[in-house]
Formats: sequence, structure tokens, C-alpha cells
Amino acid sequence: MKSNILVVLASPRKKGNSAALAAKVVKGAEAVGAVSETVYLNSLGIKPCQGCEKCQKPSANGCIIDDKMQSLYPKLAKADAIILASPIYWFNFSAQAKIFIDRLYAVGCGEKNIFKGKNMAVILTFADPDPFVSGAVNALRSFQDTCRYLQANLEGMVYGCADKAGEIKENKDVMEQGFLLGKHLAALTKN
Repeated sequence: MKSNILVVLASPRKKGNSAALAAKVVKGAEAVGAVSETVYLNSLGIKPCQGCEKCQKPSANGCIIDDKMQSLYPKLAKADAIILASPIYWFNFSAQAKIFIDRLYAVGCGEKNIFKGKNMAVILTFADPDPFVSGAVNALRSFQDTCRYLQANLEGMVYGCADKAGEIKENKDVMEQGFLLGKHLAALTKN
């Protein structure tokens, strides 16, 4: 059985560092037979959660906001592994990533939880070489908490420093970690 990997790009730059690192993860996964799909959040115009709680009513079928997030819910449910790739902006995830995470609430609670037991990973890129100064640790902790709440398996975190778009490709160690993460995620479904 082939693994189905869903990559969620949460950068406004299609050819930025988090996208380049995510592409390396995909190469690793596809090298061992996985299939993948990448979605680019910035082009979807996803609206923020309104805190209305209507998604939690017994009769609700997901979020009531009629936007492109509706098309992502089935992809998230189908995926064997989900990778969130985000730059660090102002000491945490990008706004696109945060909106995406907030909207997982509609399908991540109680009986409606589509993430229970699902494999997840995070990719982060940031300008300051120190993950504490850059705020990357804030995003990493947030992702750990998100996975715990969703009862998902946190299977990897790859992150590295790069300032200019595409610069992460010069960091051979981080790119190799990304490739290995892809192979790891793909292998989880085969076992």
C-alpha cells in the first residue's frame, strides 16, 4: 500500500525556504513509493475561525464557513501523513498556518476527530540562526500541543535557518533531514 502524504504550505512565497524544504521531504517520501499532494494555503483565501461553535453541534458536518477549507477537510481525512510547512514570522507560525490550525477544530474534536492516530510532521524555516531568538521554539511547542490535542502522532520536526528565498537549499544537513523525514513518513504506512 502506498502512503498518501499531504503537504500544507503556509508561506505566502511559493518558492520560499519552507516550500523548498517541503519539496525535499516529498522527494524522500516518493523515493520509497509514496504519493503526495501539496496545497498552497495563501492562494485559498481561508477565513479565520469565528468561534461560533456550530461545528461542535451533533448534527454539524465540519465548519459552517463556506470557503476553500471545505475542500481540504477530505484531503486531511484521506492522508496517511500531514506535513505543515511554515516560515517563522514574528516569533511563531505564519498567519496562514495559524488560520489553518484554528480551522482544524471543526474536524478535530471528540467523535468527529479525523486526526486520531494520524501521522504529522512540521517543517519550519526562520532567519535568525537561533531557534529560541527566532521564535521557532514557540511554533514547535504549538505544533506539539496541537498534535497532542488531536491525538495525532508527531513523527518529525525539521527546521533550519535561511533568510533569502531558496537559501535553505544550501543547508545540506537540513535538506538531508527533510529527505529522511519523507522516507520515514512513507514507511510508517507500509508497516
